[in-house]
Amino acid sequence: MKQLLILGAGGHGKVIAEVAEASSIWQKITFLDDRYEMLNGTLRWPVLAGIQDSGGFASEYVDAVVAVGDSAMRLSLIDMLTAQGFRTPSLIHPAAWISPSASVGDGCVVMANATLQTDSELGRGCIVNSGAIVDHDCKLADGVHVCPGASLGGGVHVGAGSWLGIGCSVIQSIRIGKHVTVGAGAAVINDIEDGLTVVGVPARDVFSQKDAYE
Repeated sequence: MKQLLILGAGGHGKVIAEVAEASSIWQKITFLDDRYEMLNGTLRWPVLAGIQDSGGFASEYVDAVVAVGDSAMRLSLIDMLTAQGFRTPSLIHPAAWISPSASVGDGCVVMANATLQTDSELGRGCIVNSGAIVDHDCKLADGVHVCPGASLGGGVHVGAGSWLGIGCSVIQSIRIGKHVTVGAGAAVINDIEDGLTVVGVPARDVFSQKDAYE
């Protein structure tokens, strides 16, 4: 019987558990969460211990995934699991479309109705959420989160740890830096430097937006 250990039993974790169930690869799913004493018995899946207790499960579980929204923490926990001897597979919902030429790194999750087109690449620990589109030749570095309904045109590059909000749009060939936050519904038509938060149509740095109204 194949078993999957999931670190993090919040809403994102529950979605990942259902992706795992839909894939029919794992017959048993178990959570670790630091709130395990409160959560165990409240979910359809057992929550047995805290996240830092994962090493104690390495002899029983081969596969483990991280269901944590913060990109730096997600990547750190993937590294921890790898060091403990776990395999950190990517989970892909059967209703997602993944091009045969696309590349998906370890610990990624691709949700229902998401699309990865020709020669797109995902680094480690990326999230491509429900209904998101990553078009041809896009390259997403480690820890990128493409939120539900977001659309990336062809050839977009996104730096490590960036967050692309719900329903945002990025035109083709744009370069987005590391640790960038793109607001929900924003339209990105220019390159974005590292560390900025951009909102609006067209998307602009929030500090530039503030200056415009002062």
